[in-house]
Amino acid sequence: MVESTYSPRLRTAVVLCGAGTAGAYQAGVLRALSEAGVKVDLMAGHGAGAVTALCAAIDGGSRLWDPAGPWASPHLGRAYRWRPAFRLAAAGCVIAGVVLVAPLAVLGLAAAIYAVSLLASLVGLTTVAMWLVDLYARASGVLFHPPIMPTLVPRALVLTVLAVVIVIVAAAIGAARHDPARRRLKGAFWWRLVGAPLTADEPAGVLLEVLWRLVRGGSSEPRPVAADLGRRYVETLTENLGQPGFRELLLAVHDIDSRRDLVGGLLGRDVQAAFQAGLGGLSPRAAEIVEWTGPQRALLVDFLTASLRLPFASPAHVAEFPADSYWRGERHRLSDRPGLPLRLVEEAAAAGVEQIILVSATPPPAVAHGLRPRPLDLRGRMGEVLQGLESSALHDAYTAATARFSGVFVVRPDHNPVGPFDFGGAHDDDSDRRMTLRDLIEQGYGDAYRQFIEPIVAAGDRIEAV
Repeated sequence: MVESTYSPRLRTAVVLCGAGTAGAYQAGVLRALSEAGVKVDLMAGHGAGAVTALCAAIDGGSRLWDPAGPWASPHLGRAYRWRPAFRLAAAGCVIAGVVLVAPLAVLGLAAAIYAVSLLASLVGLTTVAMWLVDLYARASGVLFHPPIMPTLVPRALVLTVLAVVIVIVAAAIGAARHDPARRRLKGAFWWRLVGAPLTADEPAGVLLEVLWRLVRGGSSEPRPVAADLGRRYVETLTENLGQPGFRELLLAVHDIDSRRDLVGGLLGRDVQAAFQAGLGGLSPRAAEIVEWTGPQRALLVDFLTASLRLPFASPAHVAEFPADSYWRGERHRLSDRPGLPLRLVEEAAAAGVEQIILVSATPPPAVAHGLRPRPLDLRGRMGEVLQGLESSALHDAYTAATARFSGVFVVRPDHNPVGPFDFGGAHDDDSDRRMTLRDLIEQGYGDAYRQFIEPIVAAGDRIEAV
């Protein structure tokens, strides 16, 4: 990538890209930028970058890289876990498999006993051989005669399969009660039983709690409902925008129902008009822009929650638009999309940004003879595909940014063994050690100094001083 010239006098934006554990890497990069005094006017993000941008915009980035911060929370061990129904169904299938294999195991044991008895008779241990044969005869008589093998085993198998079906149906009913659909559902009923494989309750719970602690200040009141939390956040940022540590904000999510990317913004008065240009009537831009200074401020937490929902892997977040908005009270399904960095680059340009810093936890594309071990588990394979999509999206965003800004800078790891779903860490084959989220924060911190601050920011300061 071509290096650009950095100037602290230019309007600067940081665009945070990536899902899942990418938030830990972003926290490390943000810490380095803060320590080096890099001037940032606008924070933009999608996926895990949404919460990083939200915290950094109200001078709360230090909470993210704190040793006791959210990325060290034990609750993140449950992030993007298999749905409870899937886990119980899997356990039921294992039990059913054991029940089915039990007769074969008995036959295998019989063959082993017969071989041992034959060997004992050959070496002259006739008494031992006869005792083993008698033991097997008595055991098989108990197992293969009622009530064990002919009666209990089929009943146990049927009960196990019935329990699996009940768990799946109960989960589907619970999901329907939690999020009742106003629209007609298209497709056979059993497809509703399947649903998305991963739950997204975490990391949303941990990250929302961090955001609430920043907004509430010294208050000890419990976290309010999502709409009230969104209003409190918008009020905090609006009242302090322009003060040290407070920055403008852009977040992006994908609207599955309208097949559009939605961009929520809270910008300064001097660029607000450009951001709101073309919002009148039924223009396409009016369908995609969410202005948080107005009635739609309650949607801010919906943006954060939707940013943590991954396409296909986890269920989409359902958000209800205000009655006086473009969508007139409709309920839409929102989620993250790996290609959103390009849209954020475009909106940052419309907001008057002159130079941009792209932050991604995805390493560069592989070179020849640089193939990695293939993951066997489904979550690992999904993470591998997600990283590939994010890498392509970053390339597209960088290509588009070079035509729009005078300075384009990228901070990304040369090597990152931690996949998007590896909240418990991952083994690094290159260094033969386990890499945790704390290590990922430190890697982001070091990469920011090595790739941006020391070669570009420090060099620019020396040139301007001369």
